[in-house]
Amino acid sequence: MRRISAVEGDPNDLACPPPKNQTSAGNDKKLTDSRVRGLKSPAKGNKITYDTGPDSIRGFGIRVTASGARAFVLNYVVAGRERRMTIGEYPAWGVAAAREEAKRLRQKVDRGVDPLAEKIAAREAPTVAELADRYLEEWANVNKRSGPAADDASMLRRLVKPELGNRKVKSIEYEDITRLHHRLTKTNGPYQANRVLALLSKMFVLAIHWKMRTDNPTKHIQRNTEQPRNRYLSGDEMRRLTEALAAHPNQIAANAVRLLLLTGARRGEVLGATWDQFGLKGGVWTKPSAHTKQEREHRVPLSAPALKLLVDMRTDAEQRAAEKRRDVSPYVFPARVGNGPMVEIKTAWAALCKAADISGVRIHDLRHSYASMLASAGLSLPVIGALLGHTQPNTTARYAHLFDEPLRAATERVGAIVTGGGQSAEVVSLRRRRRT
Repeated sequence: MRRISAVEGDPNDLACPPPKNQTSAGNDKKLTDSRVRGLKSPAKGNKITYDTGPDSIRGFGIRVTASGARAFVLNYVVAGRERRMTIGEYPAWGVAAAREEAKRLRQKVDRGVDPLAEKIAAREAPTVAELADRYLEEWANVNKRSGPAADDASMLRRLVKPELGNRKVKSIEYEDITRLHHRLTKTNGPYQANRVLALLSKMFVLAIHWKMRTDNPTKHIQRNTEQPRNRYLSGDEMRRLTEALAAHPNQIAANAVRLLLLTGARRGEVLGATWDQFGLKGGVWTKPSAHTKQEREHRVPLSAPALKLLVDMRTDAEQRAAEKRRDVSPYVFPARVGNGPMVEIKTAWAALCKAADISGVRIHDLRHSYASMLASAGLSLPVIGALLGHTQPNTTARYAHLFDEPLRAATERVGAIVTGGGQSAEVVSLRRRRRT
């Protein structure tokens, strides 16, 4: 007798599926609950009693183990391969319910579908947590700069995995993402909720390419309206921050904030900077394309204070390396543990803001503050854009309103010249008088 390819069966099963006429010695009647209860356990292994007789389901039976456990099974052949699938345990499944399930599964088999293969595939299908890990390893860490990639990892760890991590990728629906987006909007704010939504959108695009599902459940979800955040440090806040930086116990993190203030660079550009990017003699910072948001090389002249900061930091780094008899780290801001760069300064920034009594200022707002100081000094938008590394004029245009005071001062000077000088000069009409 040919052996069953019993993926979910037991090699010690004592009965194989009966012939197509549904009759076998001692098994010539339909299964009932009372009959199932009365079946005796075999001395060892398993024994299957099949449903037989009129209107029975071919291959449907009850398996009884030596320990007395009972479970309904269905034997079938698909693509020339014999299979045995467990439907459910008795008495959690009654005979009537199990027979209906066997009928449904048999209809699938008749259409050429293998129900057991479907069940195994569903069980082994990737979860959202597995998709998140693959996204970070194969996409974010390859295509994103270290700072944004670290942000993605943080959002996935804190906000996505606790909510959806154990769910199968195929099971996620529009309502699941909408519910998460609404909850994060209330608990973490509209901007954070939008960032998570954008992250999930990219992940599910990749899930389609990786054959995990065929559609994107984030599609058509309404993002929160975002207003541009124009938060700049005032002069008094800058003074208090400078004092807090001088007193901060972690001067490496403090120097990172100082360099952010002096250059207007992005956090990831500063934290991932290496010494070979800086021409300390020429006073130029050359950011490689891999480190910039625009993915193009960006050369920035360094101010005298920025240059002095870097020279002092280099001297300190060489002294520490000499004391420990090791080479200087290639990173300007090395991590305390390991050989990589410092990844985050959020903790240090929070402590600095508390010490300086500053609220509502993000690390990225230091970049805006740098731009505001340039604008206040009367520098043009193209110059500001060049220093910030903007490739599109529209990106820099957000700072146009900062020119109100320099422009007002400039037009006052013109007015003084035209009227003969002095702030109290009379305003005269420049329109030509009519001849009388």
